[in-house]
Amino acid sequence: MIGGGPGGLYFAYLWKKRHPEDQVDLFEQNPADATWGFGVVFSDQALEFLRADDPETVDAIAPHMESWENITLNLQGGSVAIDGVGFSSIGRLELLQFLQQRALDVGVTPRFDTQIHGIDQLNGHDLIVAADGLNSLVRRAYEGDFGTSLSYSSNKFVWYGTSKRFDTLSQTFVKTDRGAFNAHHYRYSPTMSTFLVECDHATWQAYGFAYKDVEQSKGVCEEVFADTLGGHCLVSNKSVWRNFPWVWNEHWSFKNMVLIGDALHSAHFSIGSGTRLAIEDAIALVKALESDAHLNTALLRYQAARKPVVQKLVDAARTSASWYENFAQHMQLDLMDFAYSYITRSGRIDDSRLRAMSPAFMARYEAAKNGGDAASEATA
Repeated sequence: MIGGGPGGLYFAYLWKKRHPEDQVDLFEQNPADATWGFGVVFSDQALEFLRADDPETVDAIAPHMESWENITLNLQGGSVAIDGVGFSSIGRLELLQFLQQRALDVGVTPRFDTQIHGIDQLNGHDLIVAADGLNSLVRRAYEGDFGTSLSYSSNKFVWYGTSKRFDTLSQTFVKTDRGAFNAHHYRYSPTMSTFLVECDHATWQAYGFAYKDVEQSKGVCEEVFADTLGGHCLVSNKSVWRNFPWVWNEHWSFKNMVLIGDALHSAHFSIGSGTRLAIEDAIALVKALESDAHLNTALLRYQAARKPVVQKLVDAARTSASWYENFAQHMQLDLMDFAYSYITRSGRIDDSRLRAMSPAFMARYEAAKNGGDAASEATA
């Protein structure tokens, strides 16, 4: 295993638990207590999927998670709740420490602060699982063989935390005299929340962020979202402006090397599926390896079974990201039309599904479209 993130740790744990006689070496270049970012979010559907394969782990993590049953959208002074969209979150470092302990309990000894500089360092291993993220050493060494493609979204984003506690997963859209901003924010512990700020490239340029250091950028974001933060500060953790990278590989394995997680594919943060996909990749890889004694055949089976599932999620993520690249234009809609545009942005939810999933929101939306009083409808 190269990479001690959620996907790498989970594969190591799962394989060693089921095959205690095997030697599993996990290499992670960072210290055990290092992580970038803040919270990790899972949809209720994602947790149920994981519970079906490993109820023990999900049931152990669940008491440490923050949970809610709706999404809140805030647009220029107005607010609307979209019900029936359940999520749970946990601190990324807390999740990593939990998975580290699971791996240790079954006999895996992760080697932290250990950087792999070349694939030849791993000679003698039967299988190399690359869970080493967006800048994967294995993938970059064999990009042509993996059929790698890489592109970037045009929007800029920066990932902060804050001690402000938010009741639900929320989106706050703010227009200033130099452009529009969006913040994705949700609590991941009783005392901390993730606060991811996004804007288009023109707004980023208008504010001169290219010439601002981390503290100056943080100060601007605190000023833009002062009302949302309510006096709380933003917390930085290597919080620099980035463009979201789209990673995809046509071939998921080469020789005795296989990719999982962000090394293999990336899914936009607006659908919150990165960690979920990495863990599900690990589960699928274990199943494929156990189904066929011949390594190459097993790796092809992993790709054949998993790729169509991932492709659907990545396609939805690209559609969602496209909506965000134009969110300033969507902000010109009234609140209810804006909310409807937001919740249907991935193309996977139609009106009938939305009525079943979010009856209170759809009642308010349809009342507003029919000329009713949306506020009184929502209260009722």
